[in-house]
Amino acid sequence: MDDWGESKMPNLAGKRALVTGAASGIGYEAARALALAGAQVLMVDRDEVGGAAAVKRIRYLRAGAKVDFKVLDLGNLRSIEHFSDQLLAQRQPLNILFNNAGIHPLSTRRTTVDGFELTFGIGHLGHFALTGRLLPLLLATPSARIVTTSSLVHKQGWFDRSDLQIERNYEAQRAYSQTKLANLMFARELQRRANQAGVTLTSVAAHPGVARTNIGANRNRQGTLRWKDRLVNLALSVVMPLLGQDAQQGTLPLLYGATVAPIDPGGFYGPRGFGEMKGSPAPAKIAASALAAEMSTWLWETSVLLTGVDFEQLTPNMQKLPAPEAG
Repeated sequence: MDDWGESKMPNLAGKRALVTGAASGIGYEAARALALAGAQVLMVDRDEVGGAAAVKRIRYLRAGAKVDFKVLDLGNLRSIEHFSDQLLAQRQPLNILFNNAGIHPLSTRRTTVDGFELTFGIGHLGHFALTGRLLPLLLATPSARIVTTSSLVHKQGWFDRSDLQIERNYEAQRAYSQTKLANLMFARELQRRANQAGVTLTSVAAHPGVARTNIGANRNRQGTLRWKDRLVNLALSVVMPLLGQDAQQGTLPLLYGATVAPIDPGGFYGPRGFGEMKGSPAPAKIAASALAAEMSTWLWETSVLLTGVDFEQLTPNMQKLPAPEAG
């Protein structure tokens, strides 16, 4: 695992991958690395202009790269359903799913079109719905993997069962930390349910450490910045260059989780350096809150109710008992 990098990725020719949030940052770097390794990559994002530019950059790096872009709004359950139906109709395998998209929210609470708190709606519920709807493709593909992007700040995350959408006393960082905790819990609970159902599926989570991305620019595009938002942007512009690594290096734990064999099903990966802020991929520390089985079950069942996606293919196999003899 020491100094693991893109050069150690296997040849991915014949593999098909889907990356959310692929127009920039970690998502773009993941799509680029997968495409350069020979995979057929579908990049999705709600930023159509950025997505088209990202495809051009990858095709410039490798002539004939098998990469395409489609618009997907993970904050809209109807958009997810329409997108998934199109992929299901194509009946093509899906070897790797990167649940990566997300936002670092502003200080003013906003919601998705379905009424969910925006950060949680996009980062967790959107990926929950997308994964569930694409599950038939993943289960039909041998050794399929799902990699969900979490964060170091999952350790600060917590859930208020009576106010999951944070309608009271909203704080942007609380919404972000809650979402990243949900990402990690979802990845692990998905693996537990896959094991219980007896299906061949590998779900892992990963985090990029402190990665220098264009998160500040993305926040600027979200709407009017208040003084708290400008203060956060200033802090990010100072902290990330000092303590972090570039987006390409930050993507390595995700790529490790997606391509290395064997891998620990339900595992969590991040940088191995001081504080897991930067460095080569290694197993990451999981907060006790992410290991709470009862809370994981509650989050899963609540997500089913909110999205209407039930992962019916993960119903545990039941052995048929022999019919009773007559007499």
